[in-house]
Amino acid sequence: MQASWSRLLDETLTLRHLLHRLPELTWQEHNTAELIRNALDRLHIPWRACARHGTLATLAPTAGGDHIALRADIDALPITEATGLDYQSENRGCMHACGHDGHTAVLWGAAALLKRREAELPGPVTLLFQPAEEGGHGAREMIAEGALDGIDRIFGWHNWPAIPLGKAACPDGPVMSGNGTFEITLTGKGGHASQPELCRNPVVAVGAIAVNLQQIVAQRLAPQDAAVVAVTSIDAPSGSTTFPDTAKLGGSIRLGRPGLREPINALIRQISENIAHSYGVVAQVEIVPRYEATINHACAARVYREALAGEMGEHWNMENLPLPIMASEDFSYYLDNIPGAFALVGMAQEERFAIPCHSPRYQFNDALIAPMVRTFCRLAGLEPQECGPPG
Repeated sequence: MQASWSRLLDETLTLRHLLHRLPELTWQEHNTAELIRNALDRLHIPWRACARHGTLATLAPTAGGDHIALRADIDALPITEATGLDYQSENRGCMHACGHDGHTAVLWGAAALLKRREAELPGPVTLLFQPAEEGGHGAREMIAEGALDGIDRIFGWHNWPAIPLGKAACPDGPVMSGNGTFEITLTGKGGHASQPELCRNPVVAVGAIAVNLQQIVAQRLAPQDAAVVAVTSIDAPSGSTTFPDTAKLGGSIRLGRPGLREPINALIRQISENIAHSYGVVAQVEIVPRYEATINHACAARVYREALAGEMGEHWNMENLPLPIMASEDFSYYLDNIPGAFALVGMAQEERFAIPCHSPRYQFNDALIAPMVRTFCRLAGLEPQECGPPG
């Protein structure tokens, strides 16, 4: 059993490093999907394509118990890698800087173990290899093509460098925030800086709006509400002696619960338009909603916590982590449709494994592979001795 388990971990690690070398961007995961499907073929697990580059595979389809789903995301980010790893990305400008290669490898490793014990599974288990999590609404498209048909509960996870290895968070209720983006275009009247009375300078209006948008969270929302309104870019190209006709600013919105979206959006519009008017310019505000908050269902979160405790021990829970974290996940689409839960699993062990996601120096900690493979097996209803020994 030990030799078999060690061999499976080696194969899972090899797949992870291969995926890392060959990352593909959102909705471009053609070769990634082929790698995953070939790996499932080696396990003799039937699969079907879903949402273009997504893949669905079901084990024990006729088993009588609850039908659960386990999900991994497969896309990478438009980031040039700077880790220096010997399996560093070969696709310049594209990097698995969020650990989706690790998530994918873990799901495949769990599939390999579950396939060995398929006859003992209490209910069907569907594996969801999902494309386009990084802003592409891949989960929504998977659902539209039947990924949740017949499924009772769904589970997912994300590695989290801010949590130590051996710790995790899986609360009842919100675990990750919803998000959106905004872009505000100010149109004035350009001209020479020596004649401001003949111009309508959009640059100063942009500055005033940027400062005042920060008051939404500080002054217009309750202190108990988790929210962020962040100005992340300003674009007002011109010369040193001239005013431009237009200026733009853009930013990000994060909200801990769905009910905050409308009031925050309304305040962004109100503040921008009123300040623009006071400066004699016109504001055009575009707000794009992205993902809703990822909100765990209590019944599924309890099952997940039991699996994590069984794997990591009684002190697994990262109790002092402020939740929800303000990052976002399209796993929220699944939880809006069926019961399920999502966990943040720590990986900080050395300095290199504490570097945040979306950094060019980010590194996934391979020490997560074994415990998360076993955790997925626990969620599928297999006892620990059936999932390989710890460590």
